[in-house]
Amino acid sequence: MSAMTPSIKHQGKRGMRVVIGIVLLAILLIAMAMSTKIVKIGSGADTQTKEFEPEAYGKKQFPKTQAAIEKRAVDAATLAAAIAKDQDAAGKQYGIAGGGIGPEMSVKFSGVAGKEDSGVYEVKVPGLPDSLVIRVQTGPAINGTDLRDATGDISFGQFTNQIDYQNAGYAINTEMKKQVLSKVDTAKLTGKTVDVVGVFQLINPNGWLITPVKLDAK
Repeated sequence: MSAMTPSIKHQGKRGMRVVIGIVLLAILLIAMAMSTKIVKIGSGADTQTKEFEPEAYGKKQFPKTQAAIEKRAVDAATLAAAIAKDQDAAGKQYGIAGGGIGPEMSVKFSGVAGKEDSGVYEVKVPGLPDSLVIRVQTGPAINGTDLRDATGDISFGQFTNQIDYQNAGYAINTEMKKQVLSKVDTAKLTGKTVDVVGVFQLINPNGWLITPVKLDAK
């Protein structure tokens, strides 16, 4: 009888491990069931099946973006002096990190619109150095994602995929054209004084390409 004791002990230990494994598996399954949320397709909680609607998004988001840029906007003379002194420090003080290339800078200025090239006007702003070239986008094509990135409140994680994230930028640009540029005769700005509030990405300190959120001409 004593010769069979180790085998019996071995079988007992193996049986105990099986029982423990079954108990742990049961606990795991119960925990998963408790943490699982059942979502009815088409319900308000069913975010995965909702299709991104650029037009609706742009209409809702642009006023928020416009207000945020207006609030942050720095006078062009102040901003130019800060950039000339220390570009990195100016970016940290006045900008919003954007795209890993350069910060998004909100700015405001008045100047005289000069020559136009494919809907982009050079604007001569009094008090700024001649080496600084300021250009303003007026459409019909508004390039870039400056409006999307200007506030720091819109991120890729808020969207289902990269396409929707890109379309969000396009949607805000499109709504800006409707609410701002459609009210201005953008084909006849040369020689006129323009008041602009907008944003640009600080890459070249001597070349600012402004996407406006406000533009008045007189």
